[in-house]
Amino acid sequence: MKILALSDEIVEHIYSPSIAKRMQDVDFVISCGDLPSYYLEFIVTMLNKPLFYVFGNHHKDFINTEKGTKRNHPGGCINIDNKIVAYKDVLIGGLEGSIRYNAGKHQYTDFEMCLKINRLKPKLYLNKLFKKKYIDVLVTHAPPYKIHDGEDLCHRGFKCFNKFIKAYKPKYLIHGHTHLYGTGSNWQTAAGSTKVINAYGYRIIEF
Repeated sequence: MKILALSDEIVEHIYSPSIAKRMQDVDFVISCGDLPSYYLEFIVTMLNKPLFYVFGNHHKDFINTEKGTKRNHPGGCINIDNKIVAYKDVLIGGLEGSIRYNAGKHQYTDFEMCLKINRLKPKLYLNKLFKKKYIDVLVTHAPPYKIHDGEDLCHRGFKCFNKFIKAYKPKYLIHGHTHLYGTGSNWQTAAGSTKVINAYGYRIIEF
């Protein structure tokens, strides 16, 4: 199974009609946030595959258009914040936003993010009971604490993501938020049995 993961930056050769042929073998798409709705709508239209997303800390819920103010959610895509969905027997969950650093809407303290995770627990335990696993892929915008995160408050990771990895052992935690520069940037790290992947720009993941 092949996953196209995206985050934070529009990539020219992804935002191209040729994507329909070049990436026709992708099974589904993940957006880790801070990408414009028109970009995600283009991708889901060209590939005709499910696109699961969470919002980043820079997301604006409403935008002004020539026809007035409209809700800024990508059409044809599936918001998985605080949800777990199943697609082709892959369990995919999502947690939006970054650590709180100002009054932005899609920002959370570590305690608030822990509360969001607590709301996922009934679904996690039901999955374990009936499907013999908690979750396969956790999609976040921010990274875990001290894994791919930054020293500044805005880019600091969530400690509760580290706890989530230890408790529920997803195969992947895929995030964005922290930008990568140069070919030597560290975009994949093992945390126990979980692969933590920074999807800045885009990554192709073989599941």
